[in-house]
Amino acid sequence: MLFNGRIVIWLSFVIAMLLQVVPWPGDFSYLRPTWILLFTAYWVLALPHRVNVGTALVLGLIWDLMLGSTLGVRGLTMSIVCYVIALNFQVLRNLSLWKQALIIASISLAAKLIEFWAEYLVNPVVFDIRHLWGVLLNFLLWPWLFLLLRRVRRQFTIK
Repeated sequence: MLFNGRIVIWLSFVIAMLLQVVPWPGDFSYLRPTWILLFTAYWVLALPHRVNVGTALVLGLIWDLMLGSTLGVRGLTMSIVCYVIALNFQVLRNLSLWKQALIIASISLAAKLIEFWAEYLVNPVVFDIRHLWGVLLNFLLWPWLFLLLRRVRRQFTIK
């Protein structure tokens, strides 16, 4: 039945990648949420035996290729973030959605800082504080995305 849900999981990642590269108006581009991180965080929380650090590394490398940035920066970031989520998935799953959203927001903030640090080691980049507004949007989107993806997971009986 759909290769035990693998197609649905990877299709959700394709949707996240498309949402990640959709252009935003110039003044609002810094509000862009990190869709790939949010989708990956959900699947790591829901199915840590299926979606893990290796999956996050591959998604991060694909994300680097899509953006044309330094290869490995987002792969490293996604791997670290998903390792932290997978390490604590039993605790995180039992929290309320808004507490999960707070933790996802803090993890998103850490991801932005790790991404900047890794990019700074290779290229002369400047940190723009306005990009942290995306962390707030991640916080607001998490409960809705969690409920949507849980419904998809239950609809296709992915285990």
